[in-house]
Amino acid sequence: MVGTIKKPPVVIKVAAICGSLRKASCNRGLIRAAIEMTKEEIDGMEIEYIEISSLPMINPDLEVDGTYPPEVEDFRRKILQADACIFASPDYNYSITPPLKNALDWGSRPPNVWAGKTAAALSAVGGGRRAQYHLRQIGVFLDLHFINKPEFYLNAHRPPGKFNDDGDLVDSETKDKLKEMLVSLHAFSLRLVHGKC
Repeated sequence: MVGTIKKPPVVIKVAAICGSLRKASCNRGLIRAAIEMTKEEIDGMEIEYIEISSLPMINPDLEVDGTYPPEVEDFRRKILQADACIFASPDYNYSITPPLKNALDWGSRPPNVWAGKTAAALSAVGGGRRAQYHLRQIGVFLDLHFINKPEFYLNAHRPPGKFNDDGDLVDSETKDKLKEMLVSLHAFSLRLVHGKC
């Protein structure tokens, strides 16, 4: 009897970017919690945290013969290899943070490495919903496809106890909401990127 060959499960590769550069950032803590969840609770999803603090401010003078500075090339390669993206960021003056905008702009340089990817937005501050709305507008031009539901934003300090002093997520209810968002992103990515139901 000839056995059937099982195809390996599709793994959604996710690039996670934090718009805050602060070490104890609660937004960064959300990404750490998401990474742990994919290792322990969600099959078929791998999240890699992508550091953006070393990216130079975008400047076409840094582009030479169609190439970019090494740190930019490395960043673009990591985004290109991902199926989906997670953006965790506070809002600065009703918008996204400068480091996040800079990363988005570098990735949009030809060829646009964001195009066709699924995405989700997280925010650990109440005003983050404004930043998320602006991020979604930018995503339209970049050809990023954000999940619509569930939306994820919270006020990290009201009530206290959602995060510890190091910015790690410790609240079980918030972890459940984060898991719900990750499951939604996973399902959407399978449909859009891999054509699976």
